[in-house]
Amino acid sequence: MKIGELAVLANTPVETIRFYEREALLPPAGRTAGNYRVYEAAHAERLAFIRHCRSLDMTLDEVRVLLRLRDAPSQDCAEVNRLLDEHIGHVAERMRGLRALERQLKALRERCRGAGTAGDCGILNQLGREAENDRRAPKAKNHVPGTHGRGG
Repeated sequence: MKIGELAVLANTPVETIRFYEREALLPPAGRTAGNYRVYEAAHAERLAFIRHCRSLDMTLDEVRVLLRLRDAPSQDCAEVNRLLDEHIGHVAERMRGLRALERQLKALRERCRGAGTAGDCGILNQLGREAENDRRAPKAKNHVPGTHGRGG
């Protein structure tokens, strides 16, 4: 199948497929005489595996490790267990961060209980004070990033 057909089959944008190829997560596709990529069922299956791992918020590096181990079925799976344990730890850490962010936002929301003017809004005034404090003394923020810091 051509890349567009694979994209439809896998419900994945063509550019994402090309990205996974550049990242060596997907093996290179064969080429036709007209230099079109030709994908096999194995590409679709591997792409589905990658996409599922990514839906679990695994980094590209984590997916690489899992693919490497998956491609060596006789190898011990202890590394898979270690990787998943680490990932669970990252998720737990992010959840703690998100709960802290939720508390911070709720405290901010308490600053303005009624309808009033924007000039008197406790939320806007507090945000302004915090922004000014950040400008004067930059510090680490409690914002929780979309992925943990292990790359990709």
